[in-house]
Amino acid sequence: MTGLRDDPSDERGDERAQQLRAALSAVRERIARGCELAGRDPDEVTLVVVTKYFPAADVLSLHELGVRDFGENRDQEAGEKFAEVRRVLGEPGGDPLTLHFIGQLQTNKASHVAAYADVVQSVDRVKLVRALDRGAHQADRRLDVLLQVSLDGDTSRGGVTVEQVDDLAETVAGAERLTLRGVMAVAPLGADPDAAFARLREVADGIRARHPGAGWVSAGMSGDLEAALRHGATHLRVGTAILGSRPSLL
Repeated sequence: MTGLRDDPSDERGDERAQQLRAALSAVRERIARGCELAGRDPDEVTLVVVTKYFPAADVLSLHELGVRDFGENRDQEAGEKFAEVRRVLGEPGGDPLTLHFIGQLQTNKASHVAAYADVVQSVDRVKLVRALDRGAHQADRRLDVLLQVSLDGDTSRGGVTVEQVDDLAETVAGAERLTLRGVMAVAPLGADPDAAFARLREVADGIRARHPGAGWVSAGMSGDLEAALRHGATHLRVGTAILGSRPSLL
């Protein structure tokens, strides 16, 4: 793993590894407590660690600590970083990981993302569905997708409106190389996360009733993961609580 990990004798590298271990443990304890209070099994919940702006060395350290799901939202950074991570891990055939693309995605970048991401959580329009399907076909692979839902109708931060989500689900279901897994949302700025995630659960239930395989609900981040767990989140997207404040540049 030369070049991606700090030398074992490097005190700063060792300190960083310990920071990640402690922070990850604290988040896992929060998830366990949140599930207990919600009467849920923690094994039902997938922690997606968001590594945007952080180096491959952090990804590999977290992988050693048992993390297998990672989130990114910048195409160029994600593609380069995880190509190197997977090279070090020896994939395919090595120790696997799942890469979730969680950011707003331009249609002209969809084919590139479809070639390396395992899940795209931010599908919010028909043109993007078609572009991802073409990209997955070109790369000869399948791609799991979530519908990003705008819970307040403001689509400037990404997301399909609640009124349009059913039609978008049908479009994904008809795509040859895409698998509809469920829904994703971010609690609107300034909103009560409990109310937001309760609404998302209603949307998720409706999608699942028509598409039984679409049972994933991606909701909750560092500041509101407990609320998400109370309302059925199956995937949590946590960055700052584990990795710390993000630097402005890699």
